[in-house]
Amino acid sequence: MTGTITELQQSLLLTWLGGFTVVQDHSWPLQDTTVLQVAAPDGQEYIVKASTTSHHIRREIAAYSRGLPGLHGRVPTLKHASPEAGILVTGYLPGTLVAGTSSESDPRTYREAGMLLSMMHLPAGTSRGYAKALAARTGSLIERAHSLLPEETQRRLQEVLESLEPGPATLVTTHGDYQPRNWLDDDGVIKVIDFGRAELRPWVHDLVRLSHQQLLAEPTLAAAFHEGLGRVVTSEEDHHLWTLENLNQSVGTVVWAHHVGDAVFERQGVEMVTRVLDGFLPRSG
Repeated sequence: MTGTITELQQSLLLTWLGGFTVVQDHSWPLQDTTVLQVAAPDGQEYIVKASTTSHHIRREIAAYSRGLPGLHGRVPTLKHASPEAGILVTGYLPGTLVAGTSSESDPRTYREAGMLLSMMHLPAGTSRGYAKALAARTGSLIERAHSLLPEETQRRLQEVLESLEPGPATLVTTHGDYQPRNWLDDDGVIKVIDFGRAELRPWVHDLVRLSHQQLLAEPTLAAAFHEGLGRVVTSEEDHHLWTLENLNQSVGTVVWAHHVGDAVFERQGVEMVTRVLDGFLPRSG
């Protein structure tokens, strides 16, 4: 553990928890964040997240600090945090990851996940700069993908991007990676973890990954999710932001996956790009 937790971080943990033992290491191999499940002398278990380089730690602390009312017991509770040291501690949330289990194909899971997401999406005002900034970042991603996508595909991506008019965007608290790998099933009760990508964004941001994965070919899951969420993409603003978020996440997937050498994920990104250029819209049933 001392190889992944700095001396400062370990000192803070000892101060906060009064000693601990590692129960399980939940760290992901391609991430720069250490995630540990630990047991403390108080008889409780906690989740420790630590990094000296990842901005996800600060994002997660900020998400908890903004508050997630009405979700007690469904999301982790922040116990201790030091953004300067790059470490946080939350209470351990019992449950089994939905990804890879029978719950991943159960409409009840998606109905409840949609309901939980609707509660997370707290209004955060209107931004006149969000869409413009996202369009600029997306343009840079398209340029970085010049050797990863066919020239014709790049041309079409640029055309779609330029056709969008970045207007005001209504923002909410988004999770940032809302999919079964971040959902827990605790005897039929769905919970949500990992707010390391949380940020103030348009609500459609949280639909992109799910819509290209689990909801893509399963209308019953899509119908259940949107029933729980209580909304679908309808307005002109929703459509513009949906297209922009899809452009950003699809090309971003290609670029990031290629950078880390994940060929399977890179192919998924290419497939996302193809769907977006074909006018992809989220299924709602």
